Amino acid sequence: MASRDKEVIDLIDSVAITCHAWNADQTKLALCPNSNVVIIYKKSGSRWEEECVLREHGQRVLDMDWGAKRNRLVTCGEDRNAYVWTKEGGEWRPMLVLLRINRAATCVRWSPNEEKFAVGCGARLISICYFEVEQDWWVSKHIKKPIRSTVTSIDWHPNNYLIAAGSSDFKARVFSAYVKEIEDKPGPTAWGKKGTFGNMMAEFSNGGGGWVHSVSFSPSGNKLVWVGHDASISVANAANDNVVTTIKQSHLPFMTCIFVSESSIIAGGHDCSPFLFNHDDSGKLTAMTKLDVVKAKAAGASSAMDKFRNLDKKATTDTTDQGRQASTHQNSIVDSRLVGPKGSAKAFSSAGVDGLVVMWNFKSLESAISGLKIA
Repeated sequence: MASRDKEVIDLIDSVAITCHAWNADQTKLALCPNSNVVIIYKKSGSRWEEECVLREHGQRVLDMDWGAKRNRLVTCGEDRNAYVWTKEGGEWRPMLVLLRINRAATCVRWSPNEEKFAVGCGARLISICYFEVEQDWWVSKHIKKPIRSTVTSIDWHPNNYLIAAGSSDFKARVFSAYVKEIEDKPGPTAWGKKGTFGNMMAEFSNGGGGWVHSVSFSPSGNKLVWVGHDASISVANAANDNVVTTIKQSHLPFMTCIFVSESSIIAGGHDCSPFLFNHDDSGKLTAMTKLDVVKAKAAGASSAMDKFRNLDKKATTDTTDQGRQASTHQNSIVDSRLVGPKGSAKAFSSAGVDGLVVMWNFKSLESAISGLKIA
């Protein structure tokens, strides 16, 4: 179902989606239906058709990322494994990654040049993985200190050397992920000069004690945004002495956040709708607007049987659409992705516990909401 400002993709009949990813031209969509499989769909005209199912994981898949440059999909899950999937002869073939961890692999992202990727996990460490040509497999190096709890989210700096990580020890950190075996030595950045592997460049807290759900670098890499379980959103600016700006919201916590431009941030979570924030050059962080506007239908007549049926199924006696969330998503947003390169993307997508993937078009949203400017 598509409207002018968004496309609603309903493929798995209200089963929760844990993660999703797009290929380079957005003609294919990979998602995990809260299980140990990954389903790849291909767009055919205005419809999405199932292309294949990837079944290598033994337990639930928790995250994935699709490399746009080399068309490789990386997945990780509760079985403590990660796989790099490469399409050969029309079939997706997995290669096991030597993560060397003893807890669930919770998050994964390709680096900008896609020669390496990072995996966060419950073992209080980050695995930086790269391909060892002589041994013909993917190996890893660990970043451990001073992480004290599960790594929940990661994001790469555009320079390909730095990585941001959020964890349930209430911290967001920036580390050097320079791998001397495959790349040249990095130069100084706004985050610091010491680029040796595993060096912590910065550490931040929102001051409220909420564990960090998501992190994202700005297109320049000079800013970092993170959201916490205390309903906070925070931005640090490395170009301004790492000054941190935090605002606490009155609504439910965000689960995901992304920088869509140098000043615009989109976050979504348990309130079921994406919200827009602005971080200007002076360091001011402002909540702009809710991006999802759904028109409620008029109430109609209902019988006593309808009321009892809805009380049983929905825990409400409301028999109209007023008993639904006033949003496109009917449950928490748990994953969001830019549709296109960071800084020049024309849309973003959100996936939720309600089984929906929604693609939101920036220009159409700006037209629909008066005075709105996203990117």
